[in-house]
Amino acid sequence: MKQNIAIIMGGYSSEYNISIKSGNVVFEHLDDKKFNKYRVIISKEGWAYLDESEVKHPIDKSDFSITLSGKKIRFDCVFNAIHGTPGEDGLMQAYFELLGIPQTSCGHYQAALTFNKRDLLSTLRPHGIKCAESFLLDLGDPIDETAIVEKVGLPCFVKANKAGSSYGVTKVYKQEELKKAVEVAFEEDDEIIIESFLDGTEVSVGVITYQGKVTVLPITEIVSENDFFDFAAKYQGQSQEITPARISRAKEQKVSAIAKEVYEILKLDGFSRSEYIFVGDEPYLLEVNTTPGLTEESILPKQAREAGISLEELFESSILEALKK
Repeated sequence: MKQNIAIIMGGYSSEYNISIKSGNVVFEHLDDKKFNKYRVIISKEGWAYLDESEVKHPIDKSDFSITLSGKKIRFDCVFNAIHGTPGEDGLMQAYFELLGIPQTSCGHYQAALTFNKRDLLSTLRPHGIKCAESFLLDLGDPIDETAIVEKVGLPCFVKANKAGSSYGVTKVYKQEELKKAVEVAFEEDDEIIIESFLDGTEVSVGVITYQGKVTVLPITEIVSENDFFDFAAKYQGQSQEITPARISRAKEQKVSAIAKEVYEILKLDGFSRSEYIFVGDEPYLLEVNTTPGLTEESILPKQAREAGISLEELFESSILEALKK
């Protein structure tokens, strides 16, 4: 008997459209001979199942079910393809945990922790994970530009603390540019993190649980045509994403081991993608994504293909792992 799989996509953040693309890729590649697939749009306007005729049917939030032709349909598993809130910050995970419905991403605590860049880095530093120097600001705090520059130097990155796809990120070269960059970051979040610039090779490392085993995927080297790996570089082709990365075997082994260690320290499961910059031979962690992009342009699917894992196999394994929880 085929299992009912809800593929949730959309969300409440600036990453809504990217998530829709990711969700549709999952929908297209999941084997419909094995699964009954349902696209579920999560938006501020409401939650709805989107049928093949693009007609929306409301979700009953009391048990996350739908009613079609008078028949109630429940889901055996949820494939989480939401980037940003509420799919990457722990809210949907907690909701499904309360309902007892398996879902493909990590648990609610891990999602909340990794989505908060400040808390993530604070958790990992005691384990010896190297990170950039940082300065923290909350909305309403006085902005002491001199103190910021003394702490992190120039150039530096001003980032929204809880956002993805490089929304709310500015590279700042001059002290007088800080105020505007802070304003941009506060448009995305009421907390920001200002980090020192790390000059070196940037890589992205996918770590997943695949067929019951924690697996580090082939590493991707990021070469942006822009000043940094911003939205246009990520999604509009303004970068080279080279898999496998053009780094030494020693660097590959070191960053792979650290990425796996981070995955295990945080007790993650499902998909993850972490970003690092090499300063000399040392990888410095930038962030960890627990619902990484799954579009055709996204890094993790490319890494999986390099490892000989098709999207069909990747997504099916994710569901089977979720059902084991």
